[in-house]
Amino acid sequence: MEFGYFTLSDNHYEHNQRSSNQFVADITGEALYADGLGMHSAWIGEHHFNSLGVLSCPDMVLAYVAANTKRIRLAPAVTVLPLHHPIRVAEQWATLDLLSGGRVDFAAGRGYDRREYLPFHVSFEDNQGIFEEGLELVRRLWQAEGRISHHGKHYSFDDVRITPKPVQRPIPAYVGSFSKPSIELAARLGCGLIVAPFAAAISYGGLKQVADLYHETCARHGKTPGRLLCSYFTHFADNKTQEDAQRARQIRYYKECVIPAFPGDPKSAPPSYRYFVDMVDRLQKVKPEDLTENSVLLGSPARIVEILKKVEAAGFSEVILYFNVGLKPHAQVKDEMARFMAEVAPAFDGAHKRHAA
Repeated sequence: MEFGYFTLSDNHYEHNQRSSNQFVADITGEALYADGLGMHSAWIGEHHFNSLGVLSCPDMVLAYVAANTKRIRLAPAVTVLPLHHPIRVAEQWATLDLLSGGRVDFAAGRGYDRREYLPFHVSFEDNQGIFEEGLELVRRLWQAEGRISHHGKHYSFDDVRITPKPVQRPIPAYVGSFSKPSIELAARLGCGLIVAPFAAAISYGGLKQVADLYHETCARHGKTPGRLLCSYFTHFADNKTQEDAQRARQIRYYKECVIPAFPGDPKSAPPSYRYFVDMVDRLQKVKPEDLTENSVLLGSPARIVEILKKVEAAGFSEVILYFNVGLKPHAQVKDEMARFMAEVAPAFDGAHKRHAA
């Protein structure tokens, strides 16, 4: 199992003194630090207008990381594909793949916040169709040797060839999923899958059920399954006082960042987002004791290893770790990253062991 650094740049908190500029600088430093620690990858989310997070251009940050590293994989988590033209997306990430020597892992999703769609004048209600057509186009543009034309429901163009071409043929592609349609799309296109354990627990019962559905759908479409990844909020706690503080931090994130962003009103949530209504209802009622292994890695290194062994057994080959959640100070984030790689990662086989050696 491999381990990566992950952030959604959450900064939408009451009485928050941390500027967006400072947080983006912190995130960039943490991604560089992840490379030095031997982490496999850096996954940086896309958010706009400080509706939840403050980092709108993961490609730019990852280009900076690429220029200052030689090894770490570079990935958006995720590109909110309906907000961008697929030709431009294909060009940008192919260029980064070239400049980084073939280190891009591309991940795409629909997002979940209507407020991020409105200024771009993109239909939130129809974003499932926009997303599916866009993702197929991005991958087709990477793979095409010559010029291609396309005339679909949402995009139309003639005689296009992107340059430069990516080094990796193909670039590994993943779908970020909270729902069954996204899992089925990933399987149909032969993409890998990224899921959040708390969403998997609410929607399917757990990570094993997600893995089973994905593999069954791949088999039905005659596709070879890709890699399975999941993201985890990560907090170390060595005593009751630390544990209480970390649980409070996580709940603050849900209450102040996530609930305002998720579609929670059954009257206005599009049909493809109705499952979010139940998620929001549960998060509004969440108590500290409800933060189980279905949502967070929290506790001692031994406890975290115990949880991750179950994730590994469910068939997941990489876990991307969300340390800087809930206004956790930058210095504490770096301390916990280092502690994870020193006290948790050695319990698992992976490239980090070669790095440590």
